[in-house]
Amino acid sequence: MRRSMEWGSRVCVSCVPEAPCHQGARQVIAIKGTTIHNAYALLALTTLFWAGNSIAGKLAVGHVSPMIIVTLRWVSIAVALYIFSRDQIAADWAVARSRLAYLRRMGALGFTVFSVAVYYALIYTTAINASILQGAMPLFVFVASYVLFASRIVKAQAIGFLLSFLGVIVVATQGEFGNLMALNVNLGDALMLVAIIAYALYTGGLRSKPKLHWTSLMFMLCLAASLTSLPLLAFEMLQGATLFPDAQGWVIILYIVVFPTLLSQIFFIRAVELIGPNRAGLFINLLPVWGALLAITILGETFHLYHGAALLMILAGIGLAEYGGRKS
Repeated sequence: MRRSMEWGSRVCVSCVPEAPCHQGARQVIAIKGTTIHNAYALLALTTLFWAGNSIAGKLAVGHVSPMIIVTLRWVSIAVALYIFSRDQIAADWAVARSRLAYLRRMGALGFTVFSVAVYYALIYTTAINASILQGAMPLFVFVASYVLFASRIVKAQAIGFLLSFLGVIVVATQGEFGNLMALNVNLGDALMLVAIIAYALYTGGLRSKPKLHWTSLMFMLCLAASLTSLPLLAFEMLQGATLFPDAQGWVIILYIVVFPTLLSQIFFIRAVELIGPNRAGLFINLLPVWGALLAITILGETFHLYHGAALLMILAGIGLAEYGGRKS
């Protein structure tokens, strides 16, 4: 009797259009697929906005000076965060106050120094160079973590870093290693290297960040960046190099504040919540690709053979380092 009922139930299940358990499983799969696709879309937009920062910095030349951009960028975000998150910031103030020195250093290094170096670099170098050089940032973050926290290194990771660094050298010397021997390196590319090192040290230092809500942490870092940018703005003014924004300059500042600074952070944080930091971090490798495409289509810059060779070296180095890290 039991066998008949079992057999009968199986026949019944196969006859109905959709069993409830199958519906539930398919709904879970559909939701998971949608979640992944949403995360991918957010990460693609995030890296597109970040790549657009280099394009905006290049378009800003002759329309607004770097220190005006940097100061307005971080002041605007600090004010916006305070307006919309002041209750959370107030709740976290006791913790933040105990780590003010750390927060000042991190804001100055990761936000002020990085931004100043990037926008001044773009006066002297191409957006393609700047984008490809930023593609090596994950490897420099890896080295910074080793220097600051003695993180374990495997052979593949060391080789990956050397390969990526060779790609950086190829860009900086325009594929002519004789330029390196003669110290004939573009000032803009050298400043980009300063920016990358500063941001790598900042990223590595985040391991010691205080336990704050992300909006409170972002506010404190932006506030520190705003304050540390003011002396540099004063120095730019004393040098007679300050250029207040014209109409195009204001559009560029608006883009930088809204897209590479605000929306990109929101999108990236949401994507990390959806698929985790390790998978989300891999999408940073899209930055030099987006940057090169935007520089060619918007700025009309020329993509040289050494750009392609450097890009392949950097991406291969990152891939090798990722593989080595997972194997270990």
